Amino acid sequence: MKRFLLAAGLAAAALSGGAQADAEFLARPDVQRYIDEQVATGQFNRPELEAVFANVEIKPNIIKILDKPSTSRPWYEFRPTFYNERLIKGGLAFWEQNQATLERAERTYGVPPEMVVAILGIETNYGRNTGSFRLADALSTIAFNYPRRAEYFRGELTEFLKLSKEEGIDPLALKGSYAGAMGLPQFMPSSFRKWAVDFSGDGHRNIWSNVDDAIGSVAYYFQLHGWRHGDDVVIPAAIQPGVNVDQLVADKFNLHYTVGQLKTMGVLPQAQVADSVQAVLVPLETGPGVTQYWLGLNNFYTITRYNKSTLYAKVAQELADELRLRYMTSRAQAQPPAPAADPAP
Repeated sequence: MKRFLLAAGLAAAALSGGAQADAEFLARPDVQRYIDEQVATGQFNRPELEAVFANVEIKPNIIKILDKPSTSRPWYEFRPTFYNERLIKGGLAFWEQNQATLERAERTYGVPPEMVVAILGIETNYGRNTGSFRLADALSTIAFNYPRRAEYFRGELTEFLKLSKEEGIDPLALKGSYAGAMGLPQFMPSSFRKWAVDFSGDGHRNIWSNVDDAIGSVAYYFQLHGWRHGDDVVIPAAIQPGVNVDQLVADKFNLHYTVGQLKTMGVLPQAQVADSVQAVLVPLETGPGVTQYWLGLNNFYTITRYNKSTLYAKVAQELADELRLRYMTSRAQAQPPAPAADPAP
């Protein structure tokens, strides 16, 4: 990722042709109020903020995307998108290329390589699809042209401007998703400022093109959100007749019950697990009209802190497990055979 001194980047922005083209946006009262608020914090000055907003290009297509009704897919349709040979083979290659960094991240944060690799694969296909929108455009579009999410995205816009200044990056140079997610792990700006790490030791947190920083940032995020090294993510479960499944999954993103309590309600784990372990019931439609059940444990809950979706958490677990199986199998096959024992005299 090309780095600039922020002042130089902002000065260049002020002189570019986009400043004239976007003068109306800069002059909007709500944009000027926002600039006033940020200047009052003492963290920015007016010329540097006006230089950014004079070059912002509002993207109406982002609003169209946000206005599309969301449709939740069943598990059997969702799973193939993120559990497939393309991501598995890409993940094995990524693991091989970054083995030392992944092992260092496991030693440092207690998060296994396969989980970090799976997350980066699901998010951006190992950095191949990190987003093509200028982040200043995307965040400003939603912050000022989409009232339903304006408050949240103005906060993220502020975090983005702060991180640009902290890292010495031209805010008009960074790209990401239409919703402002950034880099290989697709962190939002607030997540970047809280959890991105300089894992390469070069003095910057660069999750766009520095793979070491991306790996370390995901592992650090998981550590701080409760990942327990060596623990299971999910185990299969069976449901006895009469169980009120809807009640048990109404709050599916929190661990309200222990395995022992769930047993008394008719949820029976199909693998060994202590009654004291906290768990959440996870029903997934594995085929049209066919539902299977799992118990999501603490590490499952941690994955849902990264993306608030039980489908996401389950496919991340499955992709990680497959990556580890194939990686360890390939390494075992690559080991030279043990020398034959000398024949007995």
